[in-house]
Amino acid sequence: MIRALWTASTGMKAQQANLDVISNNLANVNTTGFKKSRADFQDLMYQTLRQAGAASGPDTEVPSGIQMGHGVRLVATQKLHGQGNFQNTGNDFDLAIEGDGFFQITMPDGDIAYTRDGAFKKDGQGRLTTSDGYLLEPAITVPDNATGITVSADGRVTASTPGGDEDLGQITIARFVNPAGLSSIGRNLLEETTASGAPVIGNPGEDGAGTLAQQYVEMSNVQVVEEMVNMIVAQRAYEVNSKAIQTADDMLERAANLKR
Repeated sequence: MIRALWTASTGMKAQQANLDVISNNLANVNTTGFKKSRADFQDLMYQTLRQAGAASGPDTEVPSGIQMGHGVRLVATQKLHGQGNFQNTGNDFDLAIEGDGFFQITMPDGDIAYTRDGAFKKDGQGRLTTSDGYLLEPAITVPDNATGITVSADGRVTASTPGGDEDLGQITIARFVNPAGLSSIGRNLLEETTASGAPVIGNPGEDGAGTLAQQYVEMSNVQVVEEMVNMIVAQRAYEVNSKAIQTADDMLERAANLKR
């Protein structure tokens, strides 16, 4: 019964972590380019009281053993990079990636971060940046006299000016062997890790990379109904584990009261 107390407590801790992940998903339901996470669990070590296949006689063996588990633990929070819905904004600086890939962003320290958030803005020098002022890589600078820009599906950027169309450059995107291995650093940004592998840089639409859609942003891929169901399941699992602790405590109390 003492084992039951500790085992059920690991279940409560696991469901608390599960609820934390669900809460973060729901909090970012309207965050542009956000990818939901999933909590992955693993059972803990087992105490073997009798080994399966142990001899029970000269010519016989037990078909199954006796093992007592010690609960559960959180082993991973995995990002699920499914495509989010597109929202039309009518803004020339808004871009969405339809398919695989990430925009490249130059951080203040010179490192490159990655994002699916294509809600770009123009800074005082005409450069395309994130909402925090971090530059799009490769840099795109819009002339002061531009009346609008056009971004093709393959990432070519052209500005409309009084003197005619002006080529502003090429937007490239990065792909990873294991995008789930990218590390979230906040501000809708991800950074490369050993698990993600090195980025493969290319033009949109080439070698399996996604294409660009101008005047659209990709919304979060969080499904509210799905997260609410997951929340209910986590809550019930938490309650059941707490009931197991109460039951084990009641049994211990009865055992303690045998001698009066």
